[in-house]
Amino acid sequence: MAAVSLGYDGYSQSLSVPMDVRGRQNSCGDSSSSSGDDSSWSDWEAETDGQVHQVRPPVVKVSAWRKVRSAVQWSPFVQTFRRQRYPWVQLAGHQGNFKLGGERGTILKKLCPKEESCFQLLMKDPLRPFIPSYKGNVTSDDGEKFLVLEDLLGDFRNPAVMDCKLGVRTYLEDELAKAKLKPKLRKDMFEKMLQVDPSAPTAEELRMGGVTKPRYMIWRETISSTASLGFRIEGIRKQDGSSSKDYKTVGSPQQIVDVLRDFVRHHPHALTQYIARLNQLEETLTRSDFFATHELIGTSLLFVHDHNKANIWMIDFAKTHRLPAGVQIDHRSPWCVGNHEDGYLVGMSNLTQLLEQLLVNRDLSQSNPT
Repeated sequence: MAAVSLGYDGYSQSLSVPMDVRGRQNSCGDSSSSSGDDSSWSDWEAETDGQVHQVRPPVVKVSAWRKVRSAVQWSPFVQTFRRQRYPWVQLAGHQGNFKLGGERGTILKKLCPKEESCFQLLMKDPLRPFIPSYKGNVTSDDGEKFLVLEDLLGDFRNPAVMDCKLGVRTYLEDELAKAKLKPKLRKDMFEKMLQVDPSAPTAEELRMGGVTKPRYMIWRETISSTASLGFRIEGIRKQDGSSSKDYKTVGSPQQIVDVLRDFVRHHPHALTQYIARLNQLEETLTRSDFFATHELIGTSLLFVHDHNKANIWMIDFAKTHRLPAGVQIDHRSPWCVGNHEDGYLVGMSNLTQLLEQLLVNRDLSQSNPT
C-alpha cells in the first residue's frame, strides 16, 4: 500500500542546494518575501488571531469586523459565530479567504476564477451531490469578489470535522518546474523544515541556512502519507471543540488508523456512513466527465459527523486544471513527471481500505470482548 510515487524518484537527484545558489547566503528569502505561488504551504504556519466580515448580497455592504479567537491557518479552520450559534469551518485556504454569507446557510470564499469555472462545470456534472452548492458570486464594497457557497455544516449540530488532502502531490508540475528554473534559497521554508525535523536539512543546507522551494515541496510530501498513500490528514476538529493540525509526519497506515479511530470514537454510525459515502463517490467518479478531463491537485475530502449523521464532500478546486489536449489520465497510474497523473483514486482507495480495516477491527473487538 505504501510505495512512494515514481515522480518523487525522478526529482530525488536534485533536492540538495544547487550550484548556482551556493554562496548567495544573503539572498535567502523569508516569509515576508514569499511569492503568491507559495500559498499552498500556508497551513503549516503558526496560529494567529483572525477576523471576519459579514456580507449581504446582492447589494453587498461589509459590516464591522468581528474578532474571532484562535483563528488558525490550516484546514479545517474553525470559527464560532455568536449569531449562528454553531461552528463554521473554513473548508480550505488561508486566514481571510472566507467570510460569513448574508444568506442563511451560505459562506463566502475569495473568488479564484479557475475554481469558479470548476464549480460551474460541477453543478452540471454527476458529481454535484458531492460538491458544495455554488450560488454565484458577490462583490464587497472594497471591490473584492467572493464565491457564494453552501455552508456544509448548516444541517449538523456541533459537528466533528476532518480534512483529507487527496492525491500523490499537492502542487502542479508547472509550479515545481518554475521553481527549479530560478532556484532561490528560502530561509522561511528552511525554518519550517527544522521545526518539523531538525535532522532533515543536509549539511550544505545547514551551512547556507536555507533550502530551495523544490526541495521543500518534495520533502513536505514525502514525510506525510501523500507520496506513499495518495492522501494525508490535514486537520481535525472534534465535537468537544479541540482542534489539531499536528499530522505533518503521520505517514504510516497504522498511524492513520489510530487517528481515524480517535476521530470517530463514540460515533459508530459515522464509520459505516463514511465508507458507504466513499463507495458512492467512487462509483460516481466513473460517470463524471469533469473527473475524466481534469487533473485534481490540492483538493480535499471534507468529513463531517455529529451524533446522528455523517457525510463527505469534495472541496478545494483552485488548483484543478483541465488536462492538456491529447492527454488522458486514469487517476490511478503512478505519477511520473509530465504524465499529469494525480493519484486521486489511489488516495480514495487507500483511505477507504483503512476505514474498512477500522470497521473490521471494531466488529471483532465487539464480538470478542476481553
